[in-house]
Amino acid sequence: MSDEKRLIESLRGIASHPAARGLQDDAAVLAAPIGRDLVFTHDMLVEGIHYLPSDPAGDVAWKLLAVNLSDLAAKGARPLGVLMGYTLAGDADWDTDFVAGLARACEHFAVPLLGGDTVALPPGSPRSLGLTAIGEAPRGQAPSRAGARAGDRLWVSGPIGDAGLGLVIARGMIDGPRRLLKAYRLPMPRLAEGQALAPHVHAMADISDGLLIDADRMAGASRLAVAIDLDAVPLSPEAAGFGTDRAARLRATTAGDDYQLLFAAPEEKTEKLLTLSSTLNATFTPVGRFASGAGLRVSDEAGEVPLPERLGYEHGRHS
Repeated sequence: MSDEKRLIESLRGIASHPAARGLQDDAAVLAAPIGRDLVFTHDMLVEGIHYLPSDPAGDVAWKLLAVNLSDLAAKGARPLGVLMGYTLAGDADWDTDFVAGLARACEHFAVPLLGGDTVALPPGSPRSLGLTAIGEAPRGQAPSRAGARAGDRLWVSGPIGDAGLGLVIARGMIDGPRRLLKAYRLPMPRLAEGQALAPHVHAMADISDGLLIDADRMAGASRLAVAIDLDAVPLSPEAAGFGTDRAARLRATTAGDDYQLLFAAPEEKTEKLLTLSSTLNATFTPVGRFASGAGLRVSDEAGEVPLPERLGYEHGRHS
């Protein structure tokens, strides 16, 4: 068991309020007296873990906001504001560029910065940045990760694997299109898609750590098994240029940082979902199905696919 999973298990006894959803989700949902549900989420970015030291500071600011808004998107929530925790590491130019990037991101997503905290680190220390996002959703309509039902189809909201290739490009290991680098550095939370999907799905989450591991988490939280058709996983034309075989698709589905939405819906919602996909100019694609039982199964046209040792990213996992 990874350190991350062990810690979450130990915290479940403390997180007893219904809004915490048993720590099965990436966001808390608190009933508010205004007839809406308030949705809270908090994510962190750590230098050298979630972003490269060479990544532009403005792009890091964008990513910090975007990954938190992605959690709101998975609950069908509209952002209300954010609180930020920031570490000063003795580089005033980096701080200036970060603030400029954060201003651009907040303006783009029309979300205000409400406050937060700053702490100083010894110069040159790796930065650790945190942000809390607050949103609102219609009362009782924020989908849980744990709501999938046997027979539901598993869908993704768009192409998988772009950011994983973008990270390899950012590291200078390969050359590739700028759009892939942008997918890694400047992810786009699917806020409009999440709000449109929420009334029609049984479960929803964002794909942050990898399609396979996030699908497995949804199945586990829902106490179901999930089967994924690897050939059905959508790849962008740019990603497909690096391969579409089994190995390439396994890399795409375990890389993470996609921030597409992963959602479970009954068969009878298929036509509605495809209509929404067209209306939103999105690419909603069914990639699997839930069933009674437990565990993750992956297959392609050649048959059963052995599960990779690493399904996606986990903090504190010791290989």
